[in-house]
Amino acid sequence: MNMSNQKKSVLVWDFPVRVFHWLLVISFMGAWLTSESEAQQMIHYAFGYTAVALVLFRVIWGMVGTRYARFSQFIKGPTETLQHFKALLTNNQQAGLGHNPVGALAMISLMILILLISLTGYWSMKEFLGDFMSGAHETIFNIALVVVVIHIAAAIIMSLMQKENLIRSMFTGKKQGTSEQGVPYPMYLVGIFLAVACAYSFYLVVSGSLPALTQ
Repeated sequence: MNMSNQKKSVLVWDFPVRVFHWLLVISFMGAWLTSESEAQQMIHYAFGYTAVALVLFRVIWGMVGTRYARFSQFIKGPTETLQHFKALLTNNQQAGLGHNPVGALAMISLMILILLISLTGYWSMKEFLGDFMSGAHETIFNIALVVVVIHIAAAIIMSLMQKENLIRSMFTGKKQGTSEQGVPYPMYLVGIFLAVACAYSFYLVVSGSLPALTQ
């Protein structure tokens, strides 16, 4: 037996992807929890702008990042996406290490929704179009919340179907695969830079050092 073809724990999600994922979770939840409090308004803004920065980073990393981080690896055309969805319904899908085409739709949709939430929030703060923009901000957020719930449910269902904890893999970065399938470098420096940059920008917004974004 070829030892290189034996399944073992291999790195799939590099450190920047994991940092992006969990900081986005924190930012989304933080913005939600502070949305109704005037006393926490600056914190709400900070979470929102951090989410935008994370999405913009992910767009860049989706073009220049490691193998499974790249959009070219998991964004497919309508035909292939539909075929994969049909395979999911019949439990006949081929398990892959990266995002599948259907999961990619949820991911891209959520990233677009977050940008729209932030844009409408900014316009609402500037009192552009009055109550309409404020209502649009809340409506888009509610749509994003539904997508998040679907995403979590799908991760649980796929974990059961593939018999592998996909949520845990987003913490460890590892899944079961062959040596050739693994990502060789975790890219720790990029992930640390992303975390530090987000923390610093969060501080700048909360402290009022960027008045153009909060007034």
